[in-house]
Amino acid sequence: MARVRQERAVATRQAILDGAAVVFDSMGFGSTSLTDIVRQAGVTKGALYFHFPSKESLAQALVQEQFVAVTSPSESEGFGVQSVIDRSHWLAEQLCVNVRVRAGIRLVLEHGLAGDGDAAPYDQWIEQVREALAFAQGRGDVKPEVDIADLAVHLIGAFTGIQITSQVRTGRADIHDRVADLWRFLLPSIIPARRLGRFDPRGSGALRAESAAGAD
Repeated sequence: MARVRQERAVATRQAILDGAAVVFDSMGFGSTSLTDIVRQAGVTKGALYFHFPSKESLAQALVQEQFVAVTSPSESEGFGVQSVIDRSHWLAEQLCVNVRVRAGIRLVLEHGLAGDGDAAPYDQWIEQVREALAFAQGRGDVKPEVDIADLAVHLIGAFTGIQITSQVRTGRADIHDRVADLWRFLLPSIIPARRLGRFDPRGSGALRAESAAGAD
């Protein structure tokens, strides 16, 4: 019985997160009420409060989930330039297919624009990219004069702007093309010419195979 209750609790928590993600993604944090979330999730307010004491705590849970999507399951190189490229395309794909990721991104942006944003999610993301690029620079795949910390900040800012523009203009239908453009323009300025051909701005073959398999 204890196992059954635990499984039900897990299922209820997931239903709440799914319902909240749908509502936050479509309405934003300020316009969403707990009643909206309860209705969308198909649970009682008591069940919601059992798992999440407030709307803010529920939003924070979704914000944290988006960072699971930053890392592609394959990550064939582990660390390195292609790894960062693949992460950007993987997150772009998740923005198209995963409502929890979309909701998390929207919540971070809304709070930031309102002046009460938490920089920690961005700092975490930037640090992941910085570590991967520092490894790449150490093995000669990034020019020695490139400031890796500044580059990581630039990449996260550029991706954020690209995905918003893609959402507004095409409903993110062109997001992979725009992310590939980012890398096509950037790679020649940071990669030694003799190593430029090693990296695919469209994402690695392994990543594209995963995306195709997920679409089937």
